[in-house]
Amino acid sequence: MSHFPIPVTVLSGFLGAGKTTLLRYLLKAEHGLKIAVIENEFAETGIDTQLLGDGPVQVMTLANGCVCCTIHGDLERALYLLLERLDSGEIAFDRLVIECTGLADPAPVAQTFFVDEELRERYILDGIITLVDAAHAEQHLMQAIAQAQVGFADRLLVSKRDLVDEATFEALSQRLTRINRRAPIRVVTHGRIDLAELLDVRGFNLNADLGPGLTARPLLPVRGSAPDRIASLVLRSEQPLDIDKLSEFMNELLENHGNSLLRYKGVLNITGEPRRMVFQGVLKLYGFDWDAEWREDEPRESVIVFIGDNLPEESIRAGFAGVTA
Repeated sequence: MSHFPIPVTVLSGFLGAGKTTLLRYLLKAEHGLKIAVIENEFAETGIDTQLLGDGPVQVMTLANGCVCCTIHGDLERALYLLLERLDSGEIAFDRLVIECTGLADPAPVAQTFFVDEELRERYILDGIITLVDAAHAEQHLMQAIAQAQVGFADRLLVSKRDLVDEATFEALSQRLTRINRRAPIRVVTHGRIDLAELLDVRGFNLNADLGPGLTARPLLPVRGSAPDRIASLVLRSEQPLDIDKLSEFMNELLENHGNSLLRYKGVLNITGEPRRMVFQGVLKLYGFDWDAEWREDEPRESVIVFIGDNLPEESIRAGFAGVTA
């Protein structure tokens, strides 16, 4: 049986950031979509606790056709159960949203859709969305796991914007951009936001879109506190790259720092090749492909964005400098 892959959105964010409020809005909105939501047992409050019991996996179809699922165990088990009920006609959905716990690392969730072959065929990871509580961000971001949630994100949604002044919000925006140069920042109001910011993000597609974060205005230097552990590193070169040296550089980088590379993506100009090379990865899992040809009226600049945990910036820049042909 052939199937179109089901787009999956991973919803992350620290405790109290508003994930459940956003999910309630998503489930109740009259959008005409059939969305399944997997919620784990550590959520601050259940989406619909009066409907869902306390078994290992409970699935309930809501009035508007959305499907709510709570899990008290393995994520893969819930994913397969949803597929079984979908294939049998018991439930119907064409999108999936997974809510991570406030203290959860998004990495294992993302890796699930790359490691398991059947899940890779039936689901496609569309994007990781992270909610940031503006009123408590400074406290939350003292913890490395909260920084990691920001670093993994394809979109950053700031909640409780009305509780902070303009200067505080601007400082937070600068900090979030230093951590993650790829992810645009949006404001969510009481769980409400344009669904286009949540769905069809295509954050894991192999294409030449590096994200609008790279075109942001220059960032102000960090003042009054130590830099965050998680940070973005952007490498650029106007010289064409030697593909063999590039392979050696990436293999060494992944061998030495693969577990510290949260997200990375590059659009590269390879010597003797009219097409762009595009690659991206999560930790040690990555893929690459050839994109469209470079236009005659555009500069052939190679750009790589790494988002990582305490990366040795100087040695990485030195290694990349040796890749130019």
